[in-house]
Amino acid sequence: MSESKLAGQFFDAAIALLQRVREEESGNIAAAGSLIADTVSAGGRLFAFGAGHSSLAAQDVVYRAGGLALMNLLAVPGVVGIDVMPATLGSALERVDGLAGAVLDSSPATEGDALVIISLSGRNALPVEMAMNARALGLKVIGVTSVAYATETKPRHVSGTFLKDHCDVVLDSKIAVGDAELTADGIEAPFAPASTVVTSAVMQAVMAHAAGELAGRGIEPPLLRSGNVDGGHEWNGRVMTEYRDRIFFRH
Repeated sequence: MSESKLAGQFFDAAIALLQRVREEESGNIAAAGSLIADTVSAGGRLFAFGAGHSSLAAQDVVYRAGGLALMNLLAVPGVVGIDVMPATLGSALERVDGLAGAVLDSSPATEGDALVIISLSGRNALPVEMAMNARALGLKVIGVTSVAYATETKPRHVSGTFLKDHCDVVLDSKIAVGDAELTADGIEAPFAPASTVVTSAVMQAVMAHAAGELAGRGIEPPLLRSGNVDGGHEWNGRVMTEYRDRIFFRH
């Protein structure tokens, strides 16, 4: 069966977005990768956070083959995925003031660590406060967001600011407001979101740059291997033992 017209249009849209991000965000991706490498080489810890579907790109760099073993998920109960019932509760929790501070205060994140915050709109209280509180604690913050929301929507945080306003490095995903790439006759709502594809690619590009930076400094990047290849478990065991004080997804 040949590819449908709409399926092909989605691939075209996603590829165009990836190419645009590659061309326009290369400097920021390098800066984010260097920040990650600086944190690792200085003995700091790495954390990633995202709410709702933005959490997918955060989870994609935690405990995975080919990824940095030191990247930990900073989980906020009820907003990490759609497993919470009802699913709409996750969206509501993103708008609750004070939740980010409570999570950070009870987490192992501290001064000298780095936190990647992923939020497509960057307008809700949770990602904004997460960035503000993290920087107040002395963490470096990398924000992955669509900057278009800052000009085309209103902020929901009392400060009147967006995630992008509280980051050391901002990575713009270039996703249009509404996160739906296609429209078609007979279909009332726009459809085919591409934010997960693009944001996950951005995250992996940052990790790749960080690995290269570390190697260039003479530091072996603490990478994980697939457990489905011979020797993978043994390799990962050695990495996790060496860096056990900076890995929290095993505790």
